[in-house]
Amino acid sequence: MKPFLDRTVMLILYPLFFCYFSAISFQQSSSCNLLGQFHLNGIHQSGDVVFGGIFKVHFFSTFPDMSFTSEPQQPVCYSFDPLGFRHAQTMAFAIDEINRDPSLLPNVTLGYSLYDNCIHLGVSMRAALSLSNGYERQVNLEDECDTPPVLGIVGDSSSTRTIAISRVLGLYRVPLVSYFATCPCLSDRQKFPSFFRTIPSDSFQVRAMIQILKHFGWTWAGLLISNDDYGVHAARLLQSDLGPLAGGCLAYTEILPWGNDRNELKRIVNVMRESTARVVIVFAHESHMLNLMVEVIRQNLTGLQWIASEAWSSAVVLQKPHLMPYLGGTLGITIRRGNLTGFRNFLLKIRPDLHHNSSSGNNMVNQFWENIFQCRFKPPPAGWLEAGGILCTGQEALENLLEDEFFDLSDLRPEYNVYKAVYALAHALDDMLQCDPEKAPFSGDTCGQLQRMEPWQLLTYMEKVNFTTKMGDLVSFDENGDALPIYDIMNWLWLTDGSTEVQIVGEVKRYLKEEKVTLNEKKMFWNFKSKKPPRSVCSESCPPGTRMARKTGEPECCFDCVPCSEGKISNTTDFWSSPQRDQCVPKNIEFLSYHEPLGICLTTASLLGAFICLVVFAIFIYHRSTPIVRANNSELSFQLLLSLKFCFPCSLLFIGQPRLWTCQLRHAAFGITFVLCVSCILVKTMVVLAVFWASKPGGEASLKWFGTLQQRGTVLLLTSVQAAICTVWLVTASPAPYKDTQYHNNKIVYECIIGSTVGFGVLLGYIGLLAVVSFLLAFLARNLPDSFNEANLITFSMLIFCSVWVAFVPAYISSPGKYADAVEVFAILTSSFGLLIALFGPKCYLILFRPERNTKKAIMGRRPG
Repeated sequence: MKPFLDRTVMLILYPLFFCYFSAISFQQSSSCNLLGQFHLNGIHQSGDVVFGGIFKVHFFSTFPDMSFTSEPQQPVCYSFDPLGFRHAQTMAFAIDEINRDPSLLPNVTLGYSLYDNCIHLGVSMRAALSLSNGYERQVNLEDECDTPPVLGIVGDSSSTRTIAISRVLGLYRVPLVSYFATCPCLSDRQKFPSFFRTIPSDSFQVRAMIQILKHFGWTWAGLLISNDDYGVHAARLLQSDLGPLAGGCLAYTEILPWGNDRNELKRIVNVMRESTARVVIVFAHESHMLNLMVEVIRQNLTGLQWIASEAWSSAVVLQKPHLMPYLGGTLGITIRRGNLTGFRNFLLKIRPDLHHNSSSGNNMVNQFWENIFQCRFKPPPAGWLEAGGILCTGQEALENLLEDEFFDLSDLRPEYNVYKAVYALAHALDDMLQCDPEKAPFSGDTCGQLQRMEPWQLLTYMEKVNFTTKMGDLVSFDENGDALPIYDIMNWLWLTDGSTEVQIVGEVKRYLKEEKVTLNEKKMFWNFKSKKPPRSVCSESCPPGTRMARKTGEPECCFDCVPCSEGKISNTTDFWSSPQRDQCVPKNIEFLSYHEPLGICLTTASLLGAFICLVVFAIFIYHRSTPIVRANNSELSFQLLLSLKFCFPCSLLFIGQPRLWTCQLRHAAFGITFVLCVSCILVKTMVVLAVFWASKPGGEASLKWFGTLQQRGTVLLLTSVQAAICTVWLVTASPAPYKDTQYHNNKIVYECIIGSTVGFGVLLGYIGLLAVVSFLLAFLARNLPDSFNEANLITFSMLIFCSVWVAFVPAYISSPGKYADAVEVFAILTSSFGLLIALFGPKCYLILFRPERNTKKAIMGRRPG
């Protein structure tokens, strides 16, 4: 590990010493010399603006020791990858297409510099630094030598390499658009401010896989990952999301070795064989799978359902007849497929550069030519020609190789991402060149100029890219630089003639922040005798009469089935077992219903009380000019009647199935209406006392504090205090419906929890405080000289009111379930009827049945005659 870190540090520090000034050279020459050059494998095309690209064109490389010599050694890349070369050619094709499009970047010619990373981090970093710093041997200091030669880079294909490259390029705000790096960590805009990608993040891929597992009921799966950022982050996401999203567990998590480690692969296959999980998820690269399948075949491990990540789900190298007994029926997540019109003709125009081959020999086009025609431009030492080797002429015809895998363009997926990445850079550049000076985004109200463009300027427009490809797919980036997420679901079909076919059987895309899976199961091939999806669970569902018991030290998907205790059959709380304990039956839900006798009685009483209030109100309106109505503060009497009329209906909120709005409204409604009632009574009592004091010598001044406006204001103020209490209660700890399954085993008590006991206590306490004050004042005024002293009625009504609510508290606490609601409704109705009868009963009696006493003389205490 230490040598690798040392080399990486040197690799990062190396470009800092590229351009140096000595005292002599600075005085004698206005130029900047590089210490050395990176001789990298690449192809180039000049243009007004150059885009860079980093692609995997070789599978392996031999990386030399780093040194600060004037001529660093060239990395040796071997095992040519034709598909990686096709990815690079896709970028060249897209740039050629853009240059021929008059509507996009007119009068601007794009060029490219494409490098081979040899699937090695060090080579990738060298390529990125060469693209961002330049590759000329000498730079004239009079020119803008601090301007990088490329404005944007497409690459890399690996998350690990992309992370390292993006950290460096992000310092200089050079846009990097990856077509295959899927690590969720790259969505961190603080660490990777200039990173974009045209492939969805692994966080979406993992959630897509989880949706597939959930669809087929697979709750028990194994996981194989590669030992890099791609695999490690996927494992973390699966372990954290599989349970909450699909109720599943991982039977094992194994890391696949990079090389062909026979002992480690043997151990991993043994783990898979011994596990009861029939589903295996693999987040790794095709090279890992090739090594793994050697051991799988050796041990003849069949009967597994493979779930492939996008890194190998469409790998042709794995779709071979000898692998189909093991990999047939594989379900894979793949990126969107594209159809690039004219791409085949572009590939057929590839020609080797014979002159370039004679110099440094690092032209990947020549290497492609040698690979596809199995020839060599420059023969190795002695004996190669005698052994049957062929020299390349450069005149070989590509048209004769149309059946080669390289020309199979039926499944262009990574290529389509490369294509979209190039077009994203081009559209950003086009938007920048069409900048309106009045809306210039840069300091000084300036727009980007073609001759003096800088990468950070292009980055500003990359964040706003929004266009549609010729295939009709929308391309844009979110605030994290991620593309719109969508995947195809592939199924590996094993045909009767032994051949294979990969078919699309569905798709997974994000809809309203959730993953939506669409599957056509009729088209799917299952590599099992039953021709049906396998069952992959750690423990089967418990039979009737038993329940689940977690196994110590095992995932929650693994459990034993033990006999149910009395009255129970499973961990579901909404059901109850039958007397035989062989099936679940729904529990009865209990609440104070309108349909039961108790609910009907309370509802009837509530409606009757409201009706009586309405009748009394009509009587008082009709007889409003009579002395008994006028003498008892008629305005407050009407307010009191209206508040009592609302008190009766508010009890109906306690009846019926609890809902959120009824739970929130019931206590607030009864609390505010009762305070309104008691406030009116309190003010009436205070007015009686004020009138008595005013009748004494020198007491006239007391009446000025109890005018009509003062009475209304006092009632409003006292009621506002209760409204504020209710508001604070509802905001901080609002009541809500709650299903209590613990109180009764065989029923669910559906009730409203009050949310805050303190809030409920303060509400009742405030009502009680006003009632006690009213009672005390009325009690003091009960013996005042008057033949119809209303203080007596108030004293009696407050005595009833206080007695009811004092008895309510212990009764409410000790009553279970719906009976607690019934007690509260009974208290509301009893106190309301008490106030109504005690305060208005005698008055209505005199108005209707003793009109001779409804005179001013009678009220003043003087009898007629």
